[in-house]
Amino acid sequence: MKILLVILAAFLVQACASRHCRHLRDEENAQKASSAGGIKVPTSEELPMDKIKPSSADRVRVFRFDGSLQCGMGRGQSLSEMQKDLKNIPVHQSWKRHDGMMRIQLCGSPTGQSNVYEIDRKDLEAALKLGFKEWTVD
Repeated sequence: MKILLVILAAFLVQACASRHCRHLRDEENAQKASSAGGIKVPTSEELPMDKIKPSSADRVRVFRFDGSLQCGMGRGQSLSEMQKDLKNIPVHQSWKRHDGMMRIQLCGSPTGQSNVYEIDRKDLEAALKLGFKEWTVD
C-alpha cells in the first residue's frame, strides 16, 4: 500500500512539473496581465527574449521583480503599472519574464517573474536610482 501511495505521489509531482503545465500557466498569466493592463503580453513562444537582441547598442534592459507570489497569493504588478515608476524615461520595448533562477516550491514565495524594459543606455543611471536593476539574464 505504501508503494502505491509513493508511486501516485510521484506521478502527481511530475504532472505539475512538466513543461506542458508550466506552458499553460504562463499563457494564463499573460492573458491576465494583458486584460489588466490593456496591452498584449506575448508568450515565450511568440517572443522568446533569447532570440531578441536589443534594438541598438545604445540601449540596455532594466528590470524589477513584479511582486507575484506562488499559488496566486500575490498579484504581480503589470508592465504598464510599473512603467510609470520609470517616470520620464522612454521605454522602447517591455516584456514580462522569469529571471531563470530556481525557486523553492512553497505557496507565498516569490515567483521570480520580472518586468523588463528596454531603455536608452544614457538613462541607465536614472533607472538604477529608481530601484531598477540591469537585466543580464540573456
